Amino acid sequence: MTNTGSGFLARLRRTLAPALAGPPMLAFLPALTLATFWLGGETALLAVALGLPVLIAAAGGFSKLGGSAVPRDAVTGMMLRDGFEREASRIFGECSEAGLRSAVFVLELDEYKELTDRHGQEAGDRVMQHCGAQIVSVLRQNDTIARIGDGRFAVCLAPTLQLDLELCIQLAGRMQAATEEPVALDGTTLYMTSSIGFCQQGRAPGGSSAEWFSAATAALSEAQSNGPGGIRAYSADMPGHAGTRSSLRDEAAAALENGQIQAWFQPQICTDTGRVSGFEALARWLHPVQGLIPPSTFLPALEEAGLMDRLSQVMLYNSLVAVRAWDEAGVKVPCVGVNFATQELRNPGLADRVKWELERFGLPADRLCVEILETVMTDQPDDVVTRNILALSELGCPIDLDDFGTGHASISAVRRFSISRIKIDRSFVMKADQDPEQQKLISAILTMAERLELDTLAEGVETAGEHALLAQLGCGHVQGFGIGRPMPFDQTLDWIAAHEAKLQDAPVIGRQTP
Repeated sequence: MTNTGSGFLARLRRTLAPALAGPPMLAFLPALTLATFWLGGETALLAVALGLPVLIAAAGGFSKLGGSAVPRDAVTGMMLRDGFEREASRIFGECSEAGLRSAVFVLELDEYKELTDRHGQEAGDRVMQHCGAQIVSVLRQNDTIARIGDGRFAVCLAPTLQLDLELCIQLAGRMQAATEEPVALDGTTLYMTSSIGFCQQGRAPGGSSAEWFSAATAALSEAQSNGPGGIRAYSADMPGHAGTRSSLRDEAAAALENGQIQAWFQPQICTDTGRVSGFEALARWLHPVQGLIPPSTFLPALEEAGLMDRLSQVMLYNSLVAVRAWDEAGVKVPCVGVNFATQELRNPGLADRVKWELERFGLPADRLCVEILETVMTDQPDDVVTRNILALSELGCPIDLDDFGTGHASISAVRRFSISRIKIDRSFVMKADQDPEQQKLISAILTMAERLELDTLAEGVETAGEHALLAQLGCGHVQGFGIGRPMPFDQTLDWIAAHEAKLQDAPVIGRQTP
């Protein structure tokens, strides 16, 4: 009985406090004062003057006013994590008491860190402002939204009587669509995508709002592990993500040594012939319990542990094993691309090690394509990084300039390092078939590449329209989820066979001669 009474009083205070301390009460205060004096004279006026503050205090009006000054994010104006957690805790309790429903959503902009690295923090702030306002536009007025990280938002829905899984998925889809609205930035257009995880209040593990929030965060990690633009609802069989950073670092190091982290391969095809022109090797961690762990989770851990050079050795070995296996299977794969980060390029023995591995497998150097980021390139001729790039080029390895258009590589540097091919960054390719400005940028890059006699490859191709446009504009090769997702080696042979079969079934255009 006591709990029921205290719950009733709490709800009464929440109801009265906004009425007594809000703008309507302030608007009627002069009229109330005049009416009191007119009807009861000075005695009544004195009683109201003393009694009204007591009534407001009893209803929690003053604490309401004081508590409203929660810390706000300087960029978006939204509340921060602490304020969100307090509000989520209040909503969790209200739903538990009254049998209402709610859900927590955690949304993260895909590749936000890469965006700020390429375009600067000011551009990142503008994107956060834009996306935050877009998300707010699809929410109800009494829903709660906060910025809880560099590229991350959290949303807690106001308690309601009806909220099932389908409605949550629909709302997540609307939030995703809102973040995909183009952002104008210094004469160019940025297209963002986002991943979302959510947890309904009734499905939260444990009995606290903290576990509710953690469940939504775990669902986000699950969404991100399946590539950009994912949506996942929390389920009880999802792996936990509460391990400390040090334990992740130790576990990732062990996974690298016992073979859990291996090369997966994403196909690249020629736009002229439609045939496979290569594969790019990408690091993937297939955890025996947690399943596929995204690179954004384990690569920083390996970097902190100083194991990027060891990862490079594993990727190189896996890639050359794959090339030999494709050859033995009678499958034509011209080359495999391996990424070399700055840490690996600083190893003075890198070129000798690559040469030794190629000789060990009996492969010519042109079967290994060395991919370097545009930001890696430097104008210092005596730098170890520079000497390694030149040595690999002289060895005969084609050099791909990755993420082209996002760094500051000069044309003279492109020529000096004997770059063979530039890889047009995904940010230029996204929605290019719908955006004339994107088409102009791609055309300019392709024209420059043609004048410099460089081959071209477009990354992040996800739709048939983007593929068709790039082929029409003269881009030599394409790669992306619209062509094929990264896959373990044992799936590549079946993928190639299926792809070749589609080419055989394609109609022949033009006059055929006997």
